[in-house]
Amino acid sequence: MNTTFTPPIAVQMQRPSFWSHQVNRGFLLSGLTLLGVVGGFLAKGYGLDWLQNSLWTLAFLAGGIPAAHKAILSLLQQRKLDVDLLMVVAALGAASVGRAGDGAILLFLFSLSNTLQSWAMNRTRRAIEALMTLHPEGAHVLQPDGSEQWKPLEALSPGDILVVRPGERFAADGLVVDGYTDVDESALTGESVPIDKKPGDPVRSGTLNGHGVVRVRVERPASESTLAKLIKLVESAQASKSRTERFAERFEGPYTIAVLLSAPVVFAVAHLVFGLEAAQAWYRAMTFLVVASPCAVVIATPAAVLSAMAAGARAGALFKSGAALEALARAQIFVFDKTGTLTEGRMKLVQMVVLQGSEAEARALAAGIERYSEHPIAQAIARSWDGPTPEVSQIQAVRGHGVVGVLADGRQVWVGNRRLLGSLGVTLPLEVERRLQAMEQQGLTTAVLGSNQQPIALLGVADTPRPEAAQAIAKLKRQGARVIMLTGDRKAVAEHIAAQVGISEVYAELLPEDKLEHIQQLRQEGTVVMVGDGLNDAPALNAADVGVSMAAGADVSLESADLVLMKNDLNRLVGARQLARATARTVYFNLSFALGVIVVVGAFALAGQVPLPLGVVAHEGGTVFVVLVGLRLLAHRLDS
Repeated sequence: MNTTFTPPIAVQMQRPSFWSHQVNRGFLLSGLTLLGVVGGFLAKGYGLDWLQNSLWTLAFLAGGIPAAHKAILSLLQQRKLDVDLLMVVAALGAASVGRAGDGAILLFLFSLSNTLQSWAMNRTRRAIEALMTLHPEGAHVLQPDGSEQWKPLEALSPGDILVVRPGERFAADGLVVDGYTDVDESALTGESVPIDKKPGDPVRSGTLNGHGVVRVRVERPASESTLAKLIKLVESAQASKSRTERFAERFEGPYTIAVLLSAPVVFAVAHLVFGLEAAQAWYRAMTFLVVASPCAVVIATPAAVLSAMAAGARAGALFKSGAALEALARAQIFVFDKTGTLTEGRMKLVQMVVLQGSEAEARALAAGIERYSEHPIAQAIARSWDGPTPEVSQIQAVRGHGVVGVLADGRQVWVGNRRLLGSLGVTLPLEVERRLQAMEQQGLTTAVLGSNQQPIALLGVADTPRPEAAQAIAKLKRQGARVIMLTGDRKAVAEHIAAQVGISEVYAELLPEDKLEHIQQLRQEGTVVMVGDGLNDAPALNAADVGVSMAAGADVSLESADLVLMKNDLNRLVGARQLARATARTVYFNLSFALGVIVVVGAFALAGQVPLPLGVVAHEGGTVFVVLVGLRLLAHRLDS
């Protein structure tokens, strides 16, 4: 019984066609087994006993040796009885009472079932292994003399300038230094629309260059790229198992022993109590042995979980483990950080109250003062104006206060907060002070633009909510989730953003350790999902039942999070939760069906109403059925 999903990714990269060879070999052996079965029965019809026995021996060898080999390896290496052993014992048992034909049919159907499972699960493997094909073998590196030199992937170093032409994949993470293009990021993020790139914009390894020729400065070695980290993440995800999977694996060994020991009991009861002939009683025991085998129970969970993880990976939602998928399905408490998660993480000038002159003059002056500052508020003000600015000299940034400079006519100009006004001896008129307070009560971060001792304009800067945030929060609430915001920002700012996105439960002005304490308290009330940027939220992400990172490129996010959203879109979180819930329903259905087949068909087998071939059809058909039901999750879309 084939329940192993995949070897480590490193092995896959060395042997990319291994699974195709395995499936082809399986179909070949199944074909030989079928030839032996059909030929044996035809020879029996013509009275050719020697040919009949030879062909049935072929069926036993082609169908039985692989199963026996796997069962022996499982016994020697893992010290557990595999369900393959039950099939081999049942086939030999049938042959021992003169029903070799039935035993050959059993081995054929078992071999075919295993091959069909391998073929079906190979679809899941291919969906995940698609990440492997995204890395190009190397790249063209620009040389000091202007020529280009091809370098293999492992030879690329930070600082190298790559020349990337249309249709080529980016070999490493980097920044565009020259040229304009559009980039297809769908393989990593699930985003179907190409993203425009210009000088200064980042590009990620594995993404596909569109129509332009660009030069890209490598920021990190290929082994440390986003794609390399994601491959490692998927590798660890395949190795880890959900709670249900671990239970099914623990269940398999003892249950197999119990079924194996039950065969002599069934034989004894049928022969000694009900008076069946020894051959009939043994045949019935072998039929029960087949029907009661736990193949479908063991494969029911991994077939669904691994298909769901492949569907998520294809759409840009990478689960680190089946356990994370399982926990997300039952989660009812969703906790969000504010900055960079519910908001864009980029400050914008959203309000200006002009006290003197025109708004255009005020914007130009403010941009001229702030354009050299690296402070987020200063950058927001500078970005708000793209026209000409007055020349400002003697610029001085006063930490925690603002910026001061001098115009060509000698006037002192400044942009800053109340502390800067105090240091300059500027007093705001009462009406202006009221306007400033009103802006602060709206959740805006405020600054004042002035010249000499006179205020010119009041500036209100804010981090705006993500466009999809309110919609995603509303969806979670409709699904019955409790939604909470934890943030280190000021209470007024937090409540303003929370009101815009539809969150009523807000905790503000928190340090990272305060967030951690809140998560620990919430876990006493239910399963908790923490969504953050992965930077200053690492402790809270680790403490939650499911940590979700919106910062796919950050090292710490890949370390701390259980689910990484490659596209900064909160609707993907809602889609991931729907996928997790669909997976939980599929697992429940598969297990119920598999156990139901064992109970119902097993009862009929004990009553002698199920011949061995029909028992094999029920057992193997049920196993293939639960695999196919699990594979339906491959078609699940996160935006559905």
